[in-house]
Amino acid sequence: MAFATKLMEKEASIDQCPLLEDNEREKLENLLAPAVKEIEFGSDEQKVVIGGDEVLYRYELTYYNPTALAIEVNDELPEKEFEKKINLIENISFERTGELLTLDAIALRNKSENPEKFKFKAQKLKNSKYPIILCSFNPKAMEEALKELAEKRPIIYAATENNLESMATLALKYECPLTLFVPGNLKKMKKFSRKLQSIGVKDLILDPGTFTDNKGDTMDNFVMIRRLAIENRDEDFRFPLIGIPALVRLNNTNKIENNIREASMAAILMNRYADIMILSGTEIWELMPIFTLRQALYTDPRKPQSVDPGIYEFGDVDENSPVLLTTNFSLTYYTVEGDIKSGNSTCYLLVLDTEGRAVDVSVAGGQLNGTAVADLIKDTGIEKKVKHRNLIIPGLAAPVSGEIEDATRWEVIIGPRDSSEIPEFLKNLEK
Repeated sequence: MAFATKLMEKEASIDQCPLLEDNEREKLENLLAPAVKEIEFGSDEQKVVIGGDEVLYRYELTYYNPTALAIEVNDELPEKEFEKKINLIENISFERTGELLTLDAIALRNKSENPEKFKFKAQKLKNSKYPIILCSFNPKAMEEALKELAEKRPIIYAATENNLESMATLALKYECPLTLFVPGNLKKMKKFSRKLQSIGVKDLILDPGTFTDNKGDTMDNFVMIRRLAIENRDEDFRFPLIGIPALVRLNNTNKIENNIREASMAAILMNRYADIMILSGTEIWELMPIFTLRQALYTDPRKPQSVDPGIYEFGDVDENSPVLLTTNFSLTYYTVEGDIKSGNSTCYLLVLDTEGRAVDVSVAGGQLNGTAVADLIKDTGIEKKVKHRNLIIPGLAAPVSGEIEDATRWEVIIGPRDSSEIPEFLKNLEK
């Protein structure tokens, strides 16, 4: 029962059970298979997994395998410019709530439509730390690139009505996932998906088209495919979805407007079940909201993000340093931490275990109470570190200030409601 529960929670794999016969294993794999098939690409060291979702709405369970983000480069870029962009892509990162957020892949586009140029640029990506998406409708150019990058198990983008069998042959020969691109026609997509499966292509990714001038049609197609996969278990649509926000740049030359429109399209597609997306912009201000949305969507709602409770020191603390209180909800903690550091404030910060709840929520739920704070003061030994007995609590915790004073025998000072005001608050308090 314990092992079965872990299988259901995706905390264990079927391979960990040595007693299963082959026919039993197949039955169990089918029983546990998610509504959307998981697809892996990249070498073993760089593996990225997409798909695997079980539900339409996050609150029903959770979403698995965060949307993979790729930046495109094209094979017409001069060599130095090409290498510079690759280096930039591989070093893009953004830290939020203690997690380092990065990209997942590089998409190489055959803009030149020249097989030799495509092959040459593919060679340059052999040592990239990211998996590759090869983008070309030309089977000859695709094979030239695959010869160079087969070991990285790239995604082939894309099979269309005109090159279906040729691209399927390449996918089978090089054992790579294949994208099926059928813009705006789900009946045709179903037909071609079934045909590809019948000839042995099992790792499929579906692209119903990213229509930049008609976002409504784009969203409708993405939602319909995901509904068919999860609610109807339609075998022809139970595959990950790919969106191309980079397409918004085709008819606009304003760089800043392009970045804004691309980030907006990325947000739309991510909210409408895109499992992987290809972007073009590399400005961190464009990517930050995309990273942030992805992190929020793929946080398990059953397990609130939290940090370890306890005592944290900022600056050169001594026996006169102020003592602040906050909760262990990660977004709260890292926001408070960032504001304290940005103001170069010196203080102790007591972090209370509220089961990963924010200040106002934990006050309402009863996790932030006088007894809990008294226990925290005792467990951290803060009384031995400072000679005063003044505790600064968040402004949103004001309703329980009297309760905390009674339980701790400390004088409670109501602090700001917004942690950005902490540095100025501490300066005024010192005066």
